[in-house]
Amino acid sequence: MASYRGGIQRGCSGITRHQFLTDTGMGFTGVALAAMLQREGIGGESAASGEHLPSGLPHLVPRARRVIWLMMRGGVSHVEGFDPKPALTKYGGKTLSETPWHDAVVNSPYAKNVREQVANNVIMTNKARIYPLQVGFRKCGQSGVEVSDWWPHVRQHVDEMAIIRSMWTTDNNHGAQLEFLTGRHLLDGCYPTLGAWIHYGLGTLNENLPQFISIGPLLETQCFEGLDATYLGPEHAGVVIKVDPADPLPYARPELQVSAREQLVKANLVNQLNRLTAIEYPGDTSLQARIKSYELAFRMQSAVPAAMRFEEETEATQQLYGLDQDVTRPFGQQCLAVRRFAERGVRFIQLFHGGGAAGEWDAHSGLVKNHTHLTAQVDRPIAGLLTDLRQRGLLDDTILVWTSEFGRTPGGQGSDGRDHHNYGFTVWIAGGGIRPGIVHGATDELGYHAVEDRHYVTDIHATIMQLLGLDARRLEVPGRKRLEREYGSPIPEIIA
Repeated sequence: MASYRGGIQRGCSGITRHQFLTDTGMGFTGVALAAMLQREGIGGESAASGEHLPSGLPHLVPRARRVIWLMMRGGVSHVEGFDPKPALTKYGGKTLSETPWHDAVVNSPYAKNVREQVANNVIMTNKARIYPLQVGFRKCGQSGVEVSDWWPHVRQHVDEMAIIRSMWTTDNNHGAQLEFLTGRHLLDGCYPTLGAWIHYGLGTLNENLPQFISIGPLLETQCFEGLDATYLGPEHAGVVIKVDPADPLPYARPELQVSAREQLVKANLVNQLNRLTAIEYPGDTSLQARIKSYELAFRMQSAVPAAMRFEEETEATQQLYGLDQDVTRPFGQQCLAVRRFAERGVRFIQLFHGGGAAGEWDAHSGLVKNHTHLTAQVDRPIAGLLTDLRQRGLLDDTILVWTSEFGRTPGGQGSDGRDHHNYGFTVWIAGGGIRPGIVHGATDELGYHAVEDRHYVTDIHATIMQLLGLDARRLEVPGRKRLEREYGSPIPEIIA
């Protein structure tokens, strides 16, 4: 009897005994062998597509092995965080034309770096008045970098950071969250995220855990929730992990009580059936990805709960992350899980904070209440993560990135808020290969435009890639020409 799939007729006739034995051998052992050879850098051709695939080996000498990406969703105020602007207080309440910088802001060539999704207050007019700084600042560490009082714990680590004050992006709405992960505007469609590219280029450090995971509130409907691998193949997409020690892996837990032996027998049977199907449809990349996901899910049933056993940590470590306080416990547990996944070999971990469609940091009104409340949730856990990584020697080969999708306007919105601001904002990076205790780049006196050592968001990607030993241009996928902007350029000034 002939079978049909994808418009291709396949029948049983014409298959010799030799072909059958060869095919079944490849089904059960050849696939595993090919995977092992691929990880060892031997053999770089896909039998299904004929395209050259990455070997899993770095192109350059790596300085780091893994990445932790912390994104505060909604838009954190850069001028009230890591880029203080005293001029905002000096000219508070005045219109832009009543300051010395009206022409420099409005007529700047950088004012064109926007693709509007909504008509935000991105160019200040005389209807928008300068909003004074709402928090104090303090010089910290030997570097003497000023950081606001909203970040009292994080700023104790300023000597470990490279603070970049000159970031910019093009999306003036919350699609900028995805743009920071892909390098492409949301209006362009969906493209592989940074985590997917790193997974594609370097592969796994631990066969029992996903190599690209996401924790915290996702990007909702934006291109597979910010986990997309698109044309790289579904096996490189991110895996969502919910940090709940009481129920660490609900979607992969057996529905009924079964023994470990029963689970193993069932998994082996499913794998055999999957392999037989893979022989019949060798070009079905989605099928191959599903097979890999089923096998990984089985191994995760023990590996993920092990990573969630916070009771194994000392009381001092739990307090370091704020697990002893209600306000810091939720994000503290997530940060502790990040460290435990990182030390177990997860390559790329993104941790989002701030739920909702836009993200909770979106302080169009009530800026002080909003940022005071949210920084209290994350400041101590982030500082604890930095401390813990350093104490365990993990920070030496871990890149820790803190960012938001954009900053917030120097002008006020309403009586007590700030609008979206994509023209200039701040990120900081610490860890493997990063030059510590420096400030790089600058915005203008109002914190409006990035004017010195300007960096589009993919310059962060390029820096991370280089530190991991990857050359993004050598990861080019045949038939998929990338824009120059997608590659970005490494930032040599922040590399040690």
